[in-house]
Amino acid sequence: MSFLDQVDPELVHAVHLMPAERFAAIGEDVPKARQMTEEYQSRLRGALPSTDVTIEETAFAAPDRDIPVVVYQPTNPAPRGGLLWMHGGGYIVGTARADYHGFGFAERAGCTVVSVDYRLAPESTYKESIADCFVALNWMVENASELGIDCERIAIGGGSAGGGLTAGLAHYNRDRGGPALRLQLLLYPMIDDTHDTPSGHEITHPTVWHRQVSFEAWKMYLGDEFGSENVSPYAAAARATDFSNLPPAFVSVGALDLFRDENIDYAQRLMAAGVPTDLQVYPGMFHGAEVSAPEAAVSRRMRLAYRDALKRAIG
Repeated sequence: MSFLDQVDPELVHAVHLMPAERFAAIGEDVPKARQMTEEYQSRLRGALPSTDVTIEETAFAAPDRDIPVVVYQPTNPAPRGGLLWMHGGGYIVGTARADYHGFGFAERAGCTVVSVDYRLAPESTYKESIADCFVALNWMVENASELGIDCERIAIGGGSAGGGLTAGLAHYNRDRGGPALRLQLLLYPMIDDTHDTPSGHEITHPTVWHRQVSFEAWKMYLGDEFGSENVSPYAAAARATDFSNLPPAFVSVGALDLFRDENIDYAQRLMAAGVPTDLQVYPGMFHGAEVSAPEAAVSRRMRLAYRDALKRAIG
């Protein structure tokens, strides 16, 4: 059965929304890939329904640079739960400004969302990206009063590469004695640089996130570590061996996602270590389909499930 034959009928049209050229550009012309991604995400964000959530773009001083963040605030009174959100884009493209998830989380969970513009590859590697996210997490906690956040209700989350950073940050934060976390929200996280699984070999369709483009992204993100046996779990969380004392996890992935099997395996390893973990796999869904086709029934189910998981944890 072909890839398209397995896609949920309500999602088939969305397979073709992003041209193969955009994915090819990630390995061949990063500025072009970034421009195409920005245009696509701006269209998605522009189609969102009206909301009372307020947005502030700001930046704070860090040791290496000023780190830009986008802060989403709901209308319910403070103190609220707080979510540090990391946008997707294969570690190569995307921005906090163009990411549309902040609205939905702030609205549904009634929390303050801080979306961080971490450094991207190939200009930087995972070492700078994960450090930016950790600094942003601590900035959020240190400025909790001004942000209206209850420090006892903090979560981290992200989709795709942002989900990979979330998983890596859970380990990084634990190892550095960082803030206590209520949840790691892992939406189809990019966590395995080997893709040596059935889904890692099966998903090759050129207009969804596929095996070849993922390897191109990993090469840039890992730098000299790509292809080695010693890739840091802060970069590729599937490489981790110590799952103790990690925050509860919510893992969501489509059955036609390149990352399906690595995500399922990661969730099982979290469970085996005693980490409370909710794993959800959605038939007929490819990578990021609930963003590409937001009105599809399966997209609505997935989106509601992960927003409610956050609400239960910190709402």
